[in-house]
Amino acid sequence: MLDPVDRSSPGLTVRCTRVLLSPWSRLSLLVVLLACAGTAVLVYEPQRLVAAGWPQLSGGVALVLFTAGYGVCTAAFVPRPLLSLAAGALFGTQLGLPAAIGGSVLGGAITFGLGRFLGQDALRPLLRGRWLTMADRQLSRHGFRSMMALRLFPGVPFQAANYVAAVSRMGWGPFLLATGLGTIPNTAAYVVAGSEAGSPTSPAFLIAMGFIVLTGVAAAIVAWRKRHRLRSGPAKPEAPTEDRIPEPVA
Repeated sequence: MLDPVDRSSPGLTVRCTRVLLSPWSRLSLLVVLLACAGTAVLVYEPQRLVAAGWPQLSGGVALVLFTAGYGVCTAAFVPRPLLSLAAGALFGTQLGLPAAIGGSVLGGAITFGLGRFLGQDALRPLLRGRWLTMADRQLSRHGFRSMMALRLFPGVPFQAANYVAAVSRMGWGPFLLATGLGTIPNTAAYVVAGSEAGSPTSPAFLIAMGFIVLTGVAAAIVAWRKRHRLRSGPAKPEAPTEDRIPEPVA
């Protein structure tokens, strides 16, 4: 009498497990997590920490806590330039730069892991467009070089590059190494600007701000040229005119 119940229960459990662990269920969980993170940023505004000040901690404890908070806030879509300015203002250049770079790597690892384990299986079958296929192939074959280029170019959103890399077949090692090295120039500029914000006429502050402005203008120019090139597209062949008389066939 109890045999049918014993046989059906494991089957129901297996089916429920398969549904919960299916690619689209995991992708839905990722979307929910991202929505919750964005909502938390809008409601609690963690960037107010820059104006409100940092808890009265000193030494390595404060540095580790800030690095961890930097990584979590980066994964929650808090702008990295604001966090880098805070790192420079709170810890100076010598300590703020390692904290900001470490937080960038931590935030990249969090988003890369979420995208890899929750979204890759569902999104990879959708990579059918020409541009998406080319980007996936480039990141999968030349992961370190491609990610370095994305990190050095300031016009590419940090989180967008993380999730695109997560959907590809790029390994963890090249991704983390390229993130750590590629974010140094722009992060250093913001950290120096934050540390020298009290003396805006100092050479270090002016150089840092000049670098930020130049990279921003360069990114805008490159993005405009790419957009103009995509809009123009290839030249269309001329249509035959109606006045042309076809030549007689011999």
